[in-house]
Amino acid sequence: MSIRNRLTALKKNRVEYVKASDVNSLYQAIVKQVTKLNDVRDDTTTYNNRLDTTLADVFSLLSLFYLTIGKTKDTLATYCQIASMRQILNHMNESTVYNESDLAPFHRRLSELRNIIQHDREHGKHPKPLIKLLERQLNECEAIVRSLQESLSVLSVELAPIHQKLVTIRRQLVALAAKEGSHKAELKPLQEELRKIESARVDGNFLGPGGIVPASQALCSSLLEECFEISQEIKANEESKHVASSLKPIYDRLSELRSELESLVLTHRWTLRETDLFNYSLSLQEIDKMRVEGKFVDSEGNRPPGQYVLLYLLRRCYGLIYRLLSASEPVSEELMPIANKLSTVKKCLNEVLKFGGPFSPRDLYPYQLALFQIDSLRQDGRFVGVDGSIPEGQGILMAHLNECHELVEMLKESMEEAEDEDDEDIEDDEDLDEEGLSEEER
Repeated sequence: MSIRNRLTALKKNRVEYVKASDVNSLYQAIVKQVTKLNDVRDDTTTYNNRLDTTLADVFSLLSLFYLTIGKTKDTLATYCQIASMRQILNHMNESTVYNESDLAPFHRRLSELRNIIQHDREHGKHPKPLIKLLERQLNECEAIVRSLQESLSVLSVELAPIHQKLVTIRRQLVALAAKEGSHKAELKPLQEELRKIESARVDGNFLGPGGIVPASQALCSSLLEECFEISQEIKANEESKHVASSLKPIYDRLSELRSELESLVLTHRWTLRETDLFNYSLSLQEIDKMRVEGKFVDSEGNRPPGQYVLLYLLRRCYGLIYRLLSASEPVSEELMPIANKLSTVKKCLNEVLKFGGPFSPRDLYPYQLALFQIDSLRQDGRFVGVDGSIPEGQGILMAHLNECHELVEMLKESMEEAEDEDDEDIEDDEDLDEEGLSEEER
């Protein structure tokens, strides 16, 4: 609890940038406690008590701090990403609404995270108990992906296009259910698509080539029925603001969280400190735990209407958190303002180069001044932190800086070429004038 409190205090401190030395001291303290815990526990037993909950919070915060200081390729930085993926995959498993293209990005990302963990293990970067913990988390996540892929393997080739279409329609319907206002115009074409799919069935079965009845009928039929159910709920709730009054507080809270997270997706490069995501994750977990057998219930234990809307918002928020974690760059928080400035300068220079001249030295002056200011921040060729340390992200910043200088040189060259062409035009005009005068003299 002491370490958790120290991590929380560091997270709340917005006056100073997070220092790698502070994170490292907390890491050392955690390693000691994990080693003691492993000494009294056996590997075969699964534990899930208050201590494990605190341990999960500690690792989540520490993992987010590693992202904040730019150590995105470190084993500890993978913990929060694995946890976020597991939440999304569990919801996908629960809803049974997914296809191969949905699982492919998770499979690729888990493979990348495994490579990071294996690299650190081979180089002895972290103690074995810590590596073991992360590998166990990763294995659990990969097991869920395999389970989801196996459930799709029963889907026949003939029914795969229908299943894909139904998955897409269902997502459009739940997104529609979560929107404010009337949906008649948007709902109608989706209902027509569902009726068209329904009319293709013969005696309740989807047929393949030659009139055969392919396997996995239940998978597509249940999905079709669920789509019709959601469309009917949308129509029924047109006048009732989508959810029952007993679930309105949950709806309002989820809507607020989604709005804040969507805003962070747009502005994360300038406003996000990765540790901020911890509070969002906790809030979503608290809401998730309120469900009974997968459904939200009122005080009397009933299941009021609006379930699809709440589940859509909950899963949307989980997805946004994972998106923000995946977008984290290997640049320390302390160097992010410089990285953002370089990114802006580079975009502007590319646009100027794209649309062409004519340019004058005055046009390039603001960009040269910005690059000079950034260059002057370096000491012995490196960007140094407030405490004299060398923050993560030096290579990326130098690559951006060199690219900006190259773009400026390219613009200078194009400016000189334009001036040479102008000089040639002037000389040609003078030659023509001289020829004209000599003819008059004759």
